[in-house]
Amino acid sequence: MEITLNWYLTLSALLFTMGVLGFLFRRNAIMMLMCVELMLNSVNITLVAFSQYLGDVSGQILVFFVMSVAAAEAAVGLALIIAIFRGKLTVDVTKINLFKY
Repeated sequence: MEITLNWYLTLSALLFTMGVLGFLFRRNAIMMLMCVELMLNSVNITLVAFSQYLGDVSGQILVFFVMSVAAAEAAVGLALIIAIFRGKLTVDVTKINLFKY
């Protein structure tokens, strides 16, 4: 049995949907970052699947750029969350309001 492009796109769509739903319904900032990473990984699966299907390596090269942006986003996002946690002692985004005095 050969795995076709549709299987990869279905898997990617399911992962992206899980990431979006997790981002929208979770209030924990760390879980929200993890859901963004899940969405970026689903985009990577789509890029590699189309790259393999079309026989072009440009999609696979683009994956490396997406992975580097995801790593930078995770590092900066986690540093911001740690800085906010030190001041507010919570990572719940509904309880964090930085625009108050």
